[in-house]
Amino acid sequence: MNSKAPLKKAKTAASATTSGPADSDVRTGLQAAALKQAVIDHLRYSVGHPAAITGPRDYYRALALTVRDRMQQRWMNTHQNYFDRNSKIACYLSAEFLMGPHLGNNLVNLNIEQEARTALAELGQDLDFIMACEEEPGLGNGGLGRLAACYLDSLATLQRPAIGYGIRYEFGIFDQAIHDGWQTEKTDKWLRYGNPWEIAKPEVFHYVQWGGHSEPYTDETGRWRVRWVPWRVVKGTAYDTPIQGYGVDTCNTLRLWSAEAVESFDFQAFNTGDYYQAVEEKMVSETVTKVLYPNDEPAIGKRLRLAQQFFFVSCSLQDMLRILDLANVPVERFAERFAVQLNDTHPSIGVAELMRLLVDERQLDWDTAWTITVQTFGYTNHTLLPEALETWALPMFQGLLPRHLEIIYEINRRFLDEVRIRFPGDEARVTRMSLIDEEGDKRVRMAHLATVGSHAVNGVAALHSDLLKASVLKDFYALWPERFSNKTNGVTPRRFLALANPGLRGLLNSTLGGEWLADLGQLRQLEAKTGNATFRRKWRTIKEANKKRLAEYVRATTGIELDPGWLFDIQVKRIHEYKRQHLNVLHIVTLYRRLKENPQLAVPPRAFIFGGKAAPGYFMAKRIIKLINAVAETVNADPDVNTRMKVAFVPNFNVQSAHLIYPAADLSEQISTAGKEASGTGNMKFMLNGALTIGTLDGANVEMREEAGAENFFCLALPPRRWSASSVKAITRVIMLPGTESCVQYWSLSAAVIFPTAMPRCFVPLSII
Repeated sequence: MNSKAPLKKAKTAASATTSGPADSDVRTGLQAAALKQAVIDHLRYSVGHPAAITGPRDYYRALALTVRDRMQQRWMNTHQNYFDRNSKIACYLSAEFLMGPHLGNNLVNLNIEQEARTALAELGQDLDFIMACEEEPGLGNGGLGRLAACYLDSLATLQRPAIGYGIRYEFGIFDQAIHDGWQTEKTDKWLRYGNPWEIAKPEVFHYVQWGGHSEPYTDETGRWRVRWVPWRVVKGTAYDTPIQGYGVDTCNTLRLWSAEAVESFDFQAFNTGDYYQAVEEKMVSETVTKVLYPNDEPAIGKRLRLAQQFFFVSCSLQDMLRILDLANVPVERFAERFAVQLNDTHPSIGVAELMRLLVDERQLDWDTAWTITVQTFGYTNHTLLPEALETWALPMFQGLLPRHLEIIYEINRRFLDEVRIRFPGDEARVTRMSLIDEEGDKRVRMAHLATVGSHAVNGVAALHSDLLKASVLKDFYALWPERFSNKTNGVTPRRFLALANPGLRGLLNSTLGGEWLADLGQLRQLEAKTGNATFRRKWRTIKEANKKRLAEYVRATTGIELDPGWLFDIQVKRIHEYKRQHLNVLHIVTLYRRLKENPQLAVPPRAFIFGGKAAPGYFMAKRIIKLINAVAETVNADPDVNTRMKVAFVPNFNVQSAHLIYPAADLSEQISTAGKEASGTGNMKFMLNGALTIGTLDGANVEMREEAGAENFFCLALPPRRWSASSVKAITRVIMLPGTESCVQYWSLSAAVIFPTAMPRCFVPLSII
């Protein structure tokens, strides 16, 4: 992905004051005066509201368009730069992109946050209030989509040519409300006020086929070919969003596909009075991108989910071929121009689709097409959970994608021949590695397809990658050990520190200078400041302000009053049994019982804060939310304990609320069942903001502990034998929870052990990853 030469650095707002007339330009200027005039112009010419009825949302839209203007020229220049240099482009295929609010992030990356604040103040508006008007695009469910968003931010900041490809869901992940302690789901209407960040590209579209059958034919050269005769065709139209890098002129692209009917209106049917048939094609086609992750309990939900995955993958691969044609590059060089990363198994149908496009549409021979396909794809595995490794029933798969099933059969035949040559006589291995699960109801194994069709396979944490090679993909590792590597997940500090924690950003800027935000290795210099009383006082003041901010938000959303002077012990993530929110609740119940039995028990006052969504069809996860709220109701109403502990469940956890939660945490709960959490990224966001981790030695926790030091990590586990007794005693005390002896359930932390009454009131990690 070498772009051959770096693009020039973006001008900061400070340098803009001496940069000349261009910086006062209403379209591109970075000074407060230029931003102010641009907002006024957009209120008049884009929003179109008279001053008498202009409200905060109008100012948000005007400011968003103003900021997008500043990105537009960078965006166009970046595209032209990649095109002129024949750059190889990283194409990130993901069913989720949980981008979060765009405005604040773009202000940070353009270095114009203060100028925007000044411009709005002169117009009588508060920037923070205006930013809160933005509807968050809920185009993801959790860590998978947020990781994709972080990658796009980092790729642009590192000036790597990249395009993110995904789906423009009309309705995103549901909005969560809590009624009588239970989760209820409301429609996420993130597009109801429009989206000022995207630009529709109606001229960029591709046709996607479904159903029907395939038929053989002989082409004009006499060669045997196969064509797909589909039952339905849907049109995918591109919507582009600029992704601005931090402190650079590079601005990459997120391209999302929206499904439309090829013909949206049947005029003949309308004239004959059949009004439903007149618009039937439009309604059926648009269903494909209507909602993120439809309930796949019924068969029709499974079919729609597979249709969604194929839709965006086909559009994306066709788009790459279109770009290749525009550059007059022969299709045989496809892998030289594109590196396609599959973000988990959702886009793995791309292996079969690229083969179809190359063999059936571009008429390459099989071997050439297969070489290109394997050289093109890389596969990131995100889970060891069998239920999360997608498989599709053969009858449904064949009904929707008949040609692709034929291609998968041929890939499988050739692949299993290779396995038999390498491991002669081992038919059990052949059965395990087959792309088709032959047991019971036959199914297509999508993780196997992704592995066979990719030249590189990676896990997302060192431990996860090792477990992947030893369990789920063990046989594939034995066949192709050179394909496997580890790429530990990460998070962008621009959003989760600079934007979310402006107080800490200011302290780090004054302590380290301004370059740390693009080079987190510089944070190691903070080690020299841990004994500095002035630095510690400033750190503590910032933490207290962040806790007050979160306490106000919790009171506004739940009615629960929290004391910012207490420890904030926080667990926010998707609700799942393996993430063990229920284990955290058992600890709360145990602590509650101890305080009831011994009111003199010396424990520091603590607020337990939870957040996260349960999948609509995951009943046990919904019961865990109900349990948390039931325990909160009991604890918070009991005067014997509520002066020393409280419990709150913050509804509708998303990126926007995460900006308030991560900076306020003293304690970060990362207690998943060991071996189940592939990586985790919430753990990094907490630690980045100075929280101490209580966690299992699982996923990226292991590497975090190695980087940050064991003194900044409290281990929830039975002590490994290699640890000395003295070191274990200093960190944990293993106690058995009452009533769980038969399960041999151990809880290796105690508030009195981990947080003695003499503990310091601020925490400075020795290093942060």
